[in-house]
Order: sequence, then C-alpha cells, then structure tokens
Amino acid sequence: MKKKVVVVEDDESIRKTFFLILSADYRVYLAKDAEEALERFKTTDVDLIIADLKLPRLNGLDMIAKFRESGYKGRVILISAYPDLLNREALSDLDISHTFVKPLDLDALNRSILRLL
Repeated sequence: MKKKVVVVEDDESIRKTFFLILSADYRVYLAKDAEEALERFKTTDVDLIIADLKLPRLNGLDMIAKFRESGYKGRVILISAYPDLLNREALSDLDISHTFVKPLDLDALNRSILRLL
C-alpha cells in the first residue's frame, strides 16, 4: 500500500509539479490552502504533509499546529521562498522534519521524502 502524502500549496503549477513527481510512488492529495487541507485531511491518516509557509489566510506553521492539536504525529516538510520567516523555535516545537527554500532542489526533496517515509 502506498504511503499518503498531502501537498498544501497555493500555487497551482507547484501543486501539479508535486503531483507529477510524487504520484508514481505515493498516494498524493492536493490542497490549495490551509483551510482546505484541514477540512479534508484533519481526520485522515496521512504519512507526510508538505506545506508552503506562506498560504492565504492561515500560514503553514499555524496549519501544522492545528494538525498537531488534532493528533497528527506524522512527518512534515515545510517549504518557503522566504527563509527569513522560518522561526527555528516554532519549527522545533511543531516537530517539522525538514525545511526547503524555493526554488526547490527536487533531488534533495526526493531524498528527504524517501528518508522520512
């Protein structure tokens, strides 16, 4: 059975790229913002969440905090075009597994996903 990966990204082209890259090896679910992700996957058993930091309305860190509050214990990869906004203490508190800065190094991201799953 394939591992389940949720990708939360407001840029449609990036969402599609993640789907194309990951769907051969994983069950990939896409969400355009934090609200959609929380509504659709908060009670679903997923293995990995890949989320953008800057999302409309609710940012990636706040979304992960809500997932953690609801009992999600899985792995998280946070991506951002704004590395200065990555709060190391919050990343540690929320048990963020890895962070990546855009533009993404897809080989490094794939290696990270393989290690995590």
